[in-house]
Amino acid sequence: MKILLIEDDDTLIALLTRSLSSQHHIVDAVKDGEMGWTYASTFDYDAIVLDIMLPKLDGISLCKKLRGAGCTTPILLLTAQDNTTAKVQGLDAGADDYVVKPFDLAELTARVRALLRRGSTNPLPLLSWGDLMLNPSSCEVSYNGQPLALTTKEYDLLELFLRDSYRVFSNDEIIDRLWSSDDFPAEATVRSHLRRLRHKLQSAGAPHDFIGTIHGRGYYLTSPQNLPQSLIPSNHLAGAIYESPLPNDCDFHPINSNQQQAEYLAFLQETWVKTKPQCLENVAEIAKVVDRILLGNSNYPEQQQAHQKAHKLVGTLGVFSLVSSMEIARQIERLLNRSILLSPAEASPLQNYLSELTSAIESRLPSQKIDVPSPDLPLLLLIDLDPTLTQSLTEIAENNGCRSIALPTIEAADRYLFGDSNPYLPTLILVNLRDTSSTLNFIHNVHLRLPDRVILGLSDRDESIDRRLAVVRHGGKFLCTTNLTTEQIFTAATSLIPSITTTPKVMIVDDDLDWLRTIPKLLQPWGLKITTLADPQQFWSVLQSVRPDAIVLDVQMPEINGLELCQVLRSDPQWQSLPILFLSASKDSIDQQEAFKVGADDYLCKPMMGGELAQRIRHRLARLHARSATRVGQRLEVVASDP
Repeated sequence: MKILLIEDDDTLIALLTRSLSSQHHIVDAVKDGEMGWTYASTFDYDAIVLDIMLPKLDGISLCKKLRGAGCTTPILLLTAQDNTTAKVQGLDAGADDYVVKPFDLAELTARVRALLRRGSTNPLPLLSWGDLMLNPSSCEVSYNGQPLALTTKEYDLLELFLRDSYRVFSNDEIIDRLWSSDDFPAEATVRSHLRRLRHKLQSAGAPHDFIGTIHGRGYYLTSPQNLPQSLIPSNHLAGAIYESPLPNDCDFHPINSNQQQAEYLAFLQETWVKTKPQCLENVAEIAKVVDRILLGNSNYPEQQQAHQKAHKLVGTLGVFSLVSSMEIARQIERLLNRSILLSPAEASPLQNYLSELTSAIESRLPSQKIDVPSPDLPLLLLIDLDPTLTQSLTEIAENNGCRSIALPTIEAADRYLFGDSNPYLPTLILVNLRDTSSTLNFIHNVHLRLPDRVILGLSDRDESIDRRLAVVRHGGKFLCTTNLTTEQIFTAATSLIPSITTTPKVMIVDDDLDWLRTIPKLLQPWGLKITTLADPQQFWSVLQSVRPDAIVLDVQMPEINGLELCQVLRSDPQWQSLPILFLSASKDSIDQQEAFKVGADDYLCKPMMGGELAQRIRHRLARLHARSATRVGQRLEVVASDP
């Protein structure tokens, strides 16, 4: 789908363009409101992502102008103004949705997908046509359960047809919808992509006329009623997860989360090389304003512009985990944030801050690499399980940061575990207990040769005490899956090993919006799902909705401080064991003592690098998980030994 991005921050443009492009969207980016009006009124777009604070024409005015001209394209507003008045103004101007900075990129792309569904003839999250299934969230495509490896443009073509499945698209319309305004491909290019797409569909079992042609008019999807397959596929999506952008003539390749993480951080490093000169230029422009204030030659609007540049620097430096630089920029921002023009005496400290900031930014050499954590993902070995259970466990494992390998027989598992060619040993082994003798021998062999691996025998029957004891005596553990959901089986199995956890959800409460903008970027490489909250008044409702695994609180906040929130949590039986960490700019020993007194598990001082904070959070979660695993393991042993 084609999206118009109107944003004046180059770094944010680069990150949003990459994120949206990875979801196979074509992105046109412009930097001011007037150019946004020119593009929106000239080209057709499926959605518009619009910042409110724009030069030449602000986002609210542009939104009103578009709606007044009859534009019905869905509009998503981006803004740092987290207040009801700004939201009401944006929605009343005609916006369809509103996202407050800092935002999570995954949430933003999900909101874009929701807007695209509203404007589509197919409003469902999964797009289907007969036995063809396309999942816009994961970019998976399958036909009759068979995954399809498509190029970027082949995927875009298929999604275009599925979004408006009863429409005939001409060559010109396809070019307009699937290529950016800077590209002008020939019609032969479109036909070439269509030819390859048809060939891949036919290879998967689709009819040769799945994509039909009306000569002189264009292309369309033939009616699913004429297809021999059922309208609802019998299999779940089985495709790999793919990432773009890739060259149009290259097939997608499956990638894992470690690869995604490394590629993303490499992209941040590459972006920093381009962003660094701009940051230094902004510092120099602020310095010129400060010099004029010291000489008495400046004015208040000029000071406001300098404040806006400092504010933008805070956010930009935070994206790249330059915490010390960000803190200096924040000090500059605070000093410039006055309702009147600074006096020369008040502006004097800014010279030192600006000098420090310049040195801090320059010391970050382009060749300096961002640390990339590379934890090995837990590996689950699924042996001789029911196909439906295998598929469900595989999906749940992937969603929770685990790998999985399914093997059909005990013999295949033996070859995998003890053959010469296997480079990866599983963290946890789940085996079906249907064949008692061979399975018990297998469990015993694994226990002797791989004593540090946990083996869990699964049975859908309430087995006798003798059989349960036999599993335990051979070195395994027993779990009866009767009346258990797949999620419960996964939780019970993975809780046996402290090193296996689901993706931790961390809630961070702080009234500093700049810090909240920075912290998700700092913690992203360490596999933490972050929810930020700036308004303590909304704490309880967000807590109940998110149900975090750990929480990070600031000490000093308006109306309700972090110490009071900690007391409330510790008084509630449901949240008594929730790990609570304080992250504060205050290094006062009295504050730290008070935090531990009301129930804190840890106390950290800003600024802090993402790696150290992530390790502290994971350490607390590991201790909690170890206690939980011990209790679960004891319960399973009791089940295996009691009648």
